[in-house]
Amino acid sequence: MKIEDVTKTNGNLNDSTRVILNIMYTGKLIVDQFSEILKPYDLSGEQYNVLRILRGQKGKPANMFLIQERMIAKTSNTTRLVDKLLLKDLVTRKVCPENRRKIEVTITQKGLDVLTELEPKVKEHEDVFARKLTSEELKQLNDLLEKYRNI
Repeated sequence: MKIEDVTKTNGNLNDSTRVILNIMYTGKLIVDQFSEILKPYDLSGEQYNVLRILRGQKGKPANMFLIQERMIAKTSNTTRLVDKLLLKDLVTRKVCPENRRKIEVTITQKGLDVLTELEPKVKEHEDVFARKLTSEELKQLNDLLEKYRNI
């Protein structure tokens, strides 16, 4: 479906406007469908992102700065996200013994189990979109998006 059909635009849109609208609309579609996958687990996309970051630490704790630095949504309130994950017993938080101003966060076994359960669902979500493109088109799309983003 063309973006003009989605937005019910009668006039011709220039290419730069079409690109922005297509990216915004496609991103919203992907995020909305991803949120539906996370809903039964009472997780937001940002909380899921924090769990993935912590799992990538392979058992080593992460401080709030490291988590914030690796977040996709850089504007997320990391402390609030970690607090919500704490309430769900998906992470632990403690004061760093070497630097008492530093907070260390670690994923729990329950958090790891949730990610393991979500993995096939997340993979299927990715594959639904990826199936529409060849592997060469996927590579080209990634290259173009990275080029577009690095202006």
